[in-house]
Amino acid sequence: MDAASLAPYAANESQSRGRKYDEPRSAYRGEYQRDRDRIIHSTGFRRLVYKTQVFVNHEGDLYRTRLTHSLEVSQIARTVAVALNLNEPLTEAICLAHDIGHTPFGHAGQDSLNACMQEYGGFEHNLQSLRLVDVLEAKYADFPGLNLMFETREGILKHCSVRNARELGDVGERFLERKQPGLEAQLANIADAIAYNNHDMDDGFRAGLLSLDQLREQALFEAQYSEVHRLYPKLEDRRLIYEIIRRMIGTVVTDLIEETRRRIEKARPASIDDVRDAGQTLVSMSEQVYEQHVSLKRFLSKHLYRHEQKLEMTRRAQIMIQDLFAAYLEDVQRMPSEFADAAASLNESGRARIVADYIAGMTDRYAIAAHETIVD
Repeated sequence: MDAASLAPYAANESQSRGRKYDEPRSAYRGEYQRDRDRIIHSTGFRRLVYKTQVFVNHEGDLYRTRLTHSLEVSQIARTVAVALNLNEPLTEAICLAHDIGHTPFGHAGQDSLNACMQEYGGFEHNLQSLRLVDVLEAKYADFPGLNLMFETREGILKHCSVRNARELGDVGERFLERKQPGLEAQLANIADAIAYNNHDMDDGFRAGLLSLDQLREQALFEAQYSEVHRLYPKLEDRRLIYEIIRRMIGTVVTDLIEETRRRIEKARPASIDDVRDAGQTLVSMSEQVYEQHVSLKRFLSKHLYRHEQKLEMTRRAQIMIQDLFAAYLEDVQRMPSEFADAAASLNESGRARIVADYIAGMTDRYAIAAHETIVD
């Protein structure tokens, strides 16, 4: 990306903290473009196509997966990055990788694997995403992982405990020093929330778990419903809901751009270091829109994520993860040789981490098939 077009407070690869392992520069691509391409070509990224967002893959072909969610996050964030003269390739790279370490079966899988790992340091998909790009991806002859730029890795690690931060070296420092990440990382984080709020609502309606009457109780939805219904009174539900959600995203994104501009103008950062030292996030919605966004998030938690149909899927998923973890920890030879060999000489805590790596890398359908084998 042309550095001259960037805002002075945007991430600039010429001032980056670079990669863990030195590499010659590309003749035709910027460093953050290379990160994006490495993420897209990674095994972990490809697996996202069969990992749950809200609905398990076999429940329907048109529901969103972790892969389509990541693409939607990227599209939202790139729009804002361009409007604010931030680093678009870096923003895209962070968005595409933010869920790369997620387990099968969505948050139900993560919660179950975390419970299994409580005696061994726990499990958190955000940390696993960083572990995947730093260590587990085996693509290159000269280094482990993908050897991404510091700012990309920083953006992937959205949150972290002090205990874990002490063990993560450079990317953990900001959590110890109570600093903010760059604006591109802040943007990826909030674009994730915008995407899952609006698109989970769409999937919930498609599945018949949410009704128009329920959705109209939400201020963000009702405002757009009224306008769309006025303009297109005979529009059928499928196109009606799409038109509403499209406008909802546009409203929130416009507000995000305008509010972030206001905060940047007030904070007057002259560099990315000023952004890190700002004491608060600068990428934000206005207070009114944020309250509506949070209200919608709570609504989805109550009426979609905790719907009896979803809770039954959650219970089945958790049992599968627990059974797989117990079986592999008891006998690591049940895993493929690369995992079994890595775990064989380790203590129980080390073996548990390898087991968690293996399970976290599974797609929904692979985990289901593996569980059937274990049960048989």
